[in-house]
Amino acid sequence: MSYRLGVDVGGTFTDLLLINEATGETHTAKVPSTPEDSSIGVLNGIARICDESGVNPAEVGRVMHGTTVATNAVLTGRGAKSV
Repeated sequence: MSYRLGVDVGGTFTDLLLINEATGETHTAKVPSTPEDSSIGVLNGIARICDESGVNPAEVGRVMHGTTVATNAVLTGRGAKSV
């Protein structure tokens, strides 16, 4: 079987959606984001969603990544100042 994985890294949480491409079955997971290194939160999320769904990570054929970190920084005015 083949799966698609969507990952959204936010300022507080990293959300994941795993979709079975053959059946359309979905699984979701949410883990804390890790601002010091967002890859840690992503890897923690992948481990959680695969463990909870019983899917071997090797069966994931496509990964889609998005982030709301930059959007949130602009909306809240909390981004770095530029000259």
